[in-house]
Amino acid sequence: DRRWRDIIPGALDEVGCPTILATLTVIAALLPMAFVSGLMGPYMSPIPINSSLGRAISLAIAFTVTPWLALKLMKSHGGHGGHGAAAENPKGLGPKLQRLFTRILTPFLDSARKRWLLLAGIVAALALSVGLAVVQLVVLKMLPFDNKSEFQVVVEMPAGTPLENTAAALHELGAFLAQQPEVLNLQGYAGTASPITFNGLVRQYYLRADAEPRDLQVNLVDTHHRSEQSHAIAQRLRPELERIAARHNARVKVVEVPPGPPVMSPLVAEIYGPDEAGRQAERGAKAFGQTADIVGIDSSLKEDAPRAHLTVRRQRAESLGIPVAAIAQTVHAALSGGDAAYLHDGESKHPVPVRLQLPRDAQVGLDALLALPMKAANGQMVPLSELVQVDPGVIDKPRFTKDLLPVSYVFGDMAGKLDSPLYGLFAIRPNLAQAALPNTGELGEYWIRQLRDPWRGYAIKWDGEWQITYETFRDMGAAYGVGLVLIYLLVVAQFRSYLTPLVIMAPIPLTIIGVMPGHALLGAQF
Repeated sequence: DRRWRDIIPGALDEVGCPTILATLTVIAALLPMAFVSGLMGPYMSPIPINSSLGRAISLAIAFTVTPWLALKLMKSHGGHGGHGAAAENPKGLGPKLQRLFTRILTPFLDSARKRWLLLAGIVAALALSVGLAVVQLVVLKMLPFDNKSEFQVVVEMPAGTPLENTAAALHELGAFLAQQPEVLNLQGYAGTASPITFNGLVRQYYLRADAEPRDLQVNLVDTHHRSEQSHAIAQRLRPELERIAARHNARVKVVEVPPGPPVMSPLVAEIYGPDEAGRQAERGAKAFGQTADIVGIDSSLKEDAPRAHLTVRRQRAESLGIPVAAIAQTVHAALSGGDAAYLHDGESKHPVPVRLQLPRDAQVGLDALLALPMKAANGQMVPLSELVQVDPGVIDKPRFTKDLLPVSYVFGDMAGKLDSPLYGLFAIRPNLAQAALPNTGELGEYWIRQLRDPWRGYAIKWDGEWQITYETFRDMGAAYGVGLVLIYLLVVAQFRSYLTPLVIMAPIPLTIIGVMPGHALLGAQF
């Protein structure tokens, strides 16, 4: 008999060309995906890079490690490669493994009952492995956290907050962040929207132009100069940022740059119903707030902010000979400023406007405004309070629709130990009973399809990361199933057997038995 050292090179040469061809074919099919640019680039590139690298490493192992292991494990095996006493008393690791496998597998070959017990044990191991996600020893998540060089702090001030108060809160938050060693620099935006980023585009931050909302763009030092990832830094700073915001009666959200689904928020509850009172998002926000580890809670419902509507007393104004337009111009100039004249100094390219405006401290409240004197036709000075009627009220609130249906939104994010919005969503559900108004019936829930008839009752449609996760895994699962069917048909054509391909493909689901406990052992998210 030829020795294994002479047999292995020939066997390797026989399968070498097909192995190389199959590997290069798969790499050629996957690698072009790495050059996808734009919005989908960061999502697509890890797949072809990791898969191609894994194929290349597998090919190198097939040509180096596998032949070496075959040489070490298969020598002195029975009558092949051994002579005389060596063949009768084999030594080495190979014969020991052979005896071990024989001792373990022979009982299953001789007993049908034991084979069924083995199958039951495998099924039980699969169930236990999948159950690790149920008991939260393995945390399921849509995408892993990335180590970016920035994050954003979004703060919502109470409705009607003056711009000066917004800027003061912004300054206090910025002063805290500037003291952190990981923060390189930051920029604040009060009363205007920050430059459009990925988050701003998806979450519509570019529409924020009032005095209440504001942003802090925080840039971190390079990854080589810090030990923590950007997500860990943001989570560590969040509690103190929330305490500072609470002193200003504000809500704060620490928004990280994805990877993450392009959604308005990781947790989104869409509340539908026949009338506005039943769709009040404050009840849903309360359910969010009573759930542990739910942070960044916000809603589309705006607080009541006072508004004063000044109505000109036309009869009084006309009796004094004061035009209505003059009264409107005076109020506008006092609060927003008005150009009374232009200065031609001979040095400026354009005339310099001379603007009249009340001082900042006099713009708070209506007392200083109503005390402004206006000159009547007879030369008498009349205070503005005699010419206008003050009607108190509240500012108009925005109303949202989706697919032409009226809707209210509740937003939230997940922090803490699990740090996966899917677990937070299921933790919120027990607290939803209080979100429904009394005498309105049970609050319906919709998971995978959109509500069509909101006039029959009140219901919640779960959106956000859950919707993206469901759609993604639904489509990927269908594609994976088609791939398994195609593989089965190819193997059937190769072996001309319907049973042999099932035996060959049986290890595919068995990988879960190793994958899930491995994630639990290393504390990694799946």
